[in-house]
Amino acid sequence: MSAPTTPHPASAPAAAPSPPNPAAGRLDWRLRFAVLSAVWGFSFLLIKVGTEAYAPFQVALGRVSFGALALLGVLLIRRERLPRGRRTWAHLTVAALLLNALPFSLFAYAELTIPSSLAGICNATSPLWGMALSLVALSEDRPTRRRFAGLGLGFLGVLTVLGAWQGFSGVDAKGTVLALLASLSYPIGWIYIRRTMASTPGSPLAMTSAQLMIATVQLAVVSALFTSAPTSFPLWPTLSVIALGALGTGMALRMQYGLVAEVGPTTAQMVTYFIPVIATTAGVLLLDEQLHWNTPVGAAVVLAGAALSQPRRT
Repeated sequence: MSAPTTPHPASAPAAAPSPPNPAAGRLDWRLRFAVLSAVWGFSFLLIKVGTEAYAPFQVALGRVSFGALALLGVLLIRRERLPRGRRTWAHLTVAALLLNALPFSLFAYAELTIPSSLAGICNATSPLWGMALSLVALSEDRPTRRRFAGLGLGFLGVLTVLGAWQGFSGVDAKGTVLALLASLSYPIGWIYIRRTMASTPGSPLAMTSAQLMIATVQLAVVSALFTSAPTSFPLWPTLSVIALGALGTGMALRMQYGLVAEVGPTTAQMVTYFIPVIATTAGVLLLDEQLHWNTPVGAAVVLAGAALSQPRRT
């Protein structure tokens, strides 16, 4: 993603402002777009399955560690170096916290008490948070009536999803708040990057590899302090965490960079609007999660508001 108002929550975007040139011989971008949407949409199901056997901090740790391993493998193949400089690594440490360690942990804790489909819908509020924050933090991001309307519409959709007219009955407040805070963390991280690292040299692959390495260290420390080592490694939860990291957090980012380079950030960021649809479908079909009429209706309103809230691009 190219701007803090359009981050991808479940994936933790890279810290670099420009993508690498696409390699020749790739699959058609539409097919890669569909695969990326599916991988990120299924991430919330994988989190839910992972938390059946592992503590939320451990799920987040596995996610960043396997993601880092996947990207470091690509980095070795491409013979690229990790970024250098204390200042760069200091900023990446903050980015790792805001874009990886914190939101990944919050989503994992949230899914202890809320359906994966609701977590996926909460994830779609990131562009709304980003628009609201950018109006305050980024002087060049000017508000318009259209964007204000999108912001209001989006949060009306959130209230619809949560069933505000019936007193939010049936919705776990704590889990929902944690998921919304996770989605808020992404645009905060993006704004930080935009203000501190816009001109930092380094490829997105190298920057993100370093960022995930730092997040791995952060979560390893937190997990050691606040959780006990797992006594067993059940097959499906373990495979879910591995897939969540290697595919949903590692290789999916690599795929996204190629899409941004080939079709531009505006088209590539549209993947954000397919994620809650896939997350909801996966949760209902594979996890037997309940689906009431207000969930898909509210999700559609959230996505419409998120689309309106984004700045027009020429």
